[in-house]
Amino acid sequence: MHKKTRTKALSTAALLTVGVFALSACGGGSSDDANAPVAQVSAESGTSKAATVLDKPFEKPDLILTDTNGKKYDFRAETQGKPTLLYFGYTNCPDVCPLTMNNLAVAKKEIDKSKQLTQAQKDSLRIVLVTTDPERDTPSALGKWLKGIDPEVIGLSGDFATIQAGARQLGITIEAPTKDKAGKVVSQHGTQVIAFSPKTDGGYVLYDEDATVEDYTKDMPKIIKGENP
Repeated sequence: MHKKTRTKALSTAALLTVGVFALSACGGGSSDDANAPVAQVSAESGTSKAATVLDKPFEKPDLILTDTNGKKYDFRAETQGKPTLLYFGYTNCPDVCPLTMNNLAVAKKEIDKSKQLTQAQKDSLRIVLVTTDPERDTPSALGKWLKGIDPEVIGLSGDFATIQAGARQLGITIEAPTKDKAGKVVSQHGTQVIAFSPKTDGGYVLYDEDATVEDYTKDMPKIIKGENP
C-alpha cells in the first residue's frame, strides 16, 4: 500500500536553510535513519504549480549502472548536454511508479507530435528510470516492463548501495527492499522526478508525485530547451 506525505517544494535556498525534503514511499512510510535525505523541502500551501525551479540546481549524480541491454551505462556521461528526466522506482510498485512512468511516456508522445521543437530537439530527451529494487529488477526484467510503457525509456539496474548513494546526492531517500506482514516485498523510496538542463547539466526542476500528464506535456518543451517551466 502506498502511504503518501504530500508536499510542495520551495526553492533550494529555502531547502538548504530549513533542511526539510519531504518524501513519499511505495509500500510504506519514510523513516529517520542514516540514509535519510541530505535535504528536504517543506510544504508551500496554496501552490498548484507542478514544477519547482530550484535556485541552486543539484549536481548530476555519478551513477554507473547497467542498462536493459546488459551494457554499462554512465549516467553522467551518457546524458551530458541532453535534457533528462530522472526517476527512482521499481517495477513491482503497486501505484506511484507505473503512474509516474506512464505520465512521462504519454507526455513524451504528445511532444513527439508537437511543432514547437525540431526533431533533433525531441530526440535529445532522455527519460531514465533507476530501479530501487535491483535484486528483482534485473536488466531483462526492467526491459520487459518498460517495453509496455515506452521502450525508449532508459532503465538502469545495478548495485543497491550505488543506487542509494546516487539518489542521496539528489536528496532522495531509498531504503533497501523489505517484506511486509503479508510477506510481500516493498521498496520505500522518494517519488520526485528531477529534470536536468541540457545547458548546465544541473538538476534544476523538481516534480512531486502529483504531477500529471498535462503538467509534463506543458513543461517538456521548455525543459528540452533548458528553460524554466
